[in-house]
Amino acid sequence: MNSELLIKNGRVIDPANGIDKQCDVLIVDEKIAEVGRVEKTVEKVIDAAGKLVTPGLIDIHVHFREPGDEEEETIASGSAAAVAAGFTSVVCMPNTNPVIENETDIEYIHRKARQARQTHVYTMGAITKGLEGVELAEMGFMTQAGAVGFTDDGRGVQDPAVMLRALKYAAMFDVVIAQHCQDERIAGKGVMNSGYHSTILGLPGIDPLAEEAMLWRDIQLIKKTKVRYHAQHISTAGSVDLIRAAKKDSLPVTCELAPHHLLLTEESCAQYDTNYKVNPPLRGKEDVEALRQAVADGLVDALATDHAPHLQSEKELEFLTAPFGIASLECALGLYVKALIEPGILDWPGLIRLMTERPASIIGIDKGTLGKGKQADVTIIDPEAEYKIDVHTFRSKSRNCPYHGWTVKGKVEKTIVGGEIRFEA
Repeated sequence: MNSELLIKNGRVIDPANGIDKQCDVLIVDEKIAEVGRVEKTVEKVIDAAGKLVTPGLIDIHVHFREPGDEEEETIASGSAAAVAAGFTSVVCMPNTNPVIENETDIEYIHRKARQARQTHVYTMGAITKGLEGVELAEMGFMTQAGAVGFTDDGRGVQDPAVMLRALKYAAMFDVVIAQHCQDERIAGKGVMNSGYHSTILGLPGIDPLAEEAMLWRDIQLIKKTKVRYHAQHISTAGSVDLIRAAKKDSLPVTCELAPHHLLLTEESCAQYDTNYKVNPPLRGKEDVEALRQAVADGLVDALATDHAPHLQSEKELEFLTAPFGIASLECALGLYVKALIEPGILDWPGLIRLMTERPASIIGIDKGTLGKGKQADVTIIDPEAEYKIDVHTFRSKSRNCPYHGWTVKGKVEKTIVGGEIRFEA
């Protein structure tokens, strides 16, 4: 018995195939069967008039905290948050407790994701054991188990010799190395951007040079190895210049942005509200402008959330000791509309491309397209629907989100994973 689902009359945006037109999408047995005018009579029909029908959104940077900190987020609660946000695929970071550093750990994540049956959950493995930056983790075994890349996210690999070795290993398995660019010797014990505001608040600062020095160093290593390299959540104007130069040199370098670095500045920290404490920190106005310009210039390859859930009790600690991070999965689309579509930096096809086709290509998965025969992961969006962000309605276990009460546009109506409706607004 084959199951059929017809999505009619929507504006279908599929950047991978150059489609942006009003048409229908037919799903048969978990696969995309047809995109165009479908005359077939099907029992299950979704009328998507006035809505956008896009490939399922992909977030290549989330923290689901399992194993170890299940009270903050589990793979099940994070997956529920993801489908509610229109994401049909997410990539977990390995800085859990214990660290994701061998094939058994990778298999554990995949098993938990299958049990949750919400979104596709991929994971990256750690570059080094215990994220200590000394000894390489079992990259070969983890690749065989299905790791889609490697990162010590939360920390940068400090030793250039270790990083060079990691890149050479990654070349053998053709996987991407992703880096949290931050030189700890420059960053020190900083908790916000270094400058005038950190001085008047009496808080230790993280100089933009901490990010830029490591990114510059890594680009030199890429020149030598030509290995696929992904700079995570870049945050400074200087980093944009480095990425621009690397791309001009045709190096295999990609980068991502998080919503907070496009919408907020260091001035948000003025009240010592720890919901604004992130790593890398919120920067200055000129950095935000540079990042937005980087999107306009096509230098940015992916929009990721860096969804980082934390307990309220932890975020209630003083600014110096509270953990870094924002839980932003469930309001991500609206935030990107506010940051990029409303000011005219991107149109809808441009935004969808950075949330589907491009992230899929970075991690090398066969997703982010409505091509015939592909797995039917589809997101239906009402582009005009306005709503107020309310952290109390989050499916995530955590509420550490500075956007509570913001009005945003662009609401996820339905999320279809493998041909099955997993979320309906």
